Amino acid sequence: MRVCIFGAGAIGGFIAGYLARAGLDVSVVARGAHLAAIRARGLMVDAPDERFTAHVPATDTPEELGPQDAVLVTVKAPSLPRAVAQMAPLLGAETSVTFLTNGVPWWYFHGHGGPLADRQLDLLDPEGNMWRLLGMRTVGGIAWPASSVPEPGVVRVMSPKSRATILGAIDGITTPAIIALAEAFRLAGLPVQIDTLIRDRIWEKLAFNLSAGPMCVLTETPVRDTHMEPSLVAASRRVVAEVATLVRALGCDSAIEVERMVNINTQLTHRPSILQDLMAHRPMEIDALYTVPLQLAAMMGIAMPTLELLAALIRVKATGRGQTGIKACTAGA
Repeated sequence: MRVCIFGAGAIGGFIAGYLARAGLDVSVVARGAHLAAIRARGLMVDAPDERFTAHVPATDTPEELGPQDAVLVTVKAPSLPRAVAQMAPLLGAETSVTFLTNGVPWWYFHGHGGPLADRQLDLLDPEGNMWRLLGMRTVGGIAWPASSVPEPGVVRVMSPKSRATILGAIDGITTPAIIALAEAFRLAGLPVQIDTLIRDRIWEKLAFNLSAGPMCVLTETPVRDTHMEPSLVAASRRVVAEVATLVRALGCDSAIEVERMVNINTQLTHRPSILQDLMAHRPMEIDALYTVPLQLAAMMGIAMPTLELLAALIRVKATGRGQTGIKACTAGA
């Protein structure tokens, strides 16, 4: 099975490393100093229980790799339109494309069914190119491990095997391509599960992202630090309750457990990826994580005042630092 990881950063890098170590035919698309380091020294995976280096074909030119059996896209949401525009050389007739991204995915209403079917999210897919090019070859995915790139060529991952990567067809019909990709994860020793209700699982992770992520951005501290103040814990509970109300209005049945999230957050010393992006002066996933959920809330007539306030404060902060891709949305608009 030929697998290309498009974006070998914090998430894609550790997955590529484990797949390659298991002997799978893995390549990566990366760029800049990270690409140069992978080419020169290999891709190092630094986990709590082990450290190893995988040597994988690496390029910033997808044409060099040719058609793949599966492509895993792990770039951040602001980079997706540009990434997908480069992806055509990787796509054969049966190639599946799995998106392991944060927030509401660009394809959310593709294959949705019912009155919400086929609504396009213009903020995430501005010209509709991803919708047209990828269509039903798209696979939804969720990766849970906290990870980072502390230096070029090195990916640090916390507890890579503690929670399964989730894969799911966007129309709920599991294909042989999804089964084959899941088997590749298992061969690599990475826990994985296939779920026919991938949107429910996406909201579970998004609720967790929103339970502390916005406050981490505003305070520029790890997750645990935001839960040292009772008022911030109360704000976390309000945000999660708002998300749960929206999820029900959208017809999803997600397991959103507020107190479990609070307990986890009191222990996490990790900086969320959106805070890592702010501190590194990279484009932030503000639209996928904050703006689009607020748009969906407005569409469904749901009030999300706590998230609305936090998102507005984040936009002000990010704008002041010259971050890109920042758009306003009012839940009641």
